[in-house]
Amino acid sequence: MHFFVHLFVVVALLGGVTSANDFRETIKISLKKDEQKKFLVKYDKSERLFKFRWTLYQNKGLVVFRSYDKRVAQNILYLNHKNQSFRVELKSRGANNFNVPYILVKFKKFDFKTQEAKFDLMLSDDKMEILLEELKQK
Repeated sequence: MHFFVHLFVVVALLGGVTSANDFRETIKISLKKDEQKKFLVKYDKSERLFKFRWTLYQNKGLVVFRSYDKRVAQNILYLNHKNQSFRVELKSRGANNFNVPYILVKFKKFDFKTQEAKFDLMLSDDKMEILLEELKQK
């Protein structure tokens, strides 16, 4: 019996570790002040635009403006703090879609020398429904 308890604990822990990283794609981004990053989000027959930029870094807080499907928001992100990322759900929650795909943007570093903010953009998409296309700046 003792063996089965240990086996159950090991399997449970391994299962938790494998499901903890549910990001299908990670993109490293480096932005200067007011430089905008744009992504076209495609699924089904829909195309939506996700864009974000930062405008101020002061008192260890980075002010980020973002927009997805014409909904705008502002976040203040901090390093080594619980407010170091924001999440954008890419589809609406439906009756059969509890785990909706989302983008998580995480503030990783501020480089004082180059005055650039570094981010990780991570796509969570269990059902492989989303095509994320980075739009190049002209």
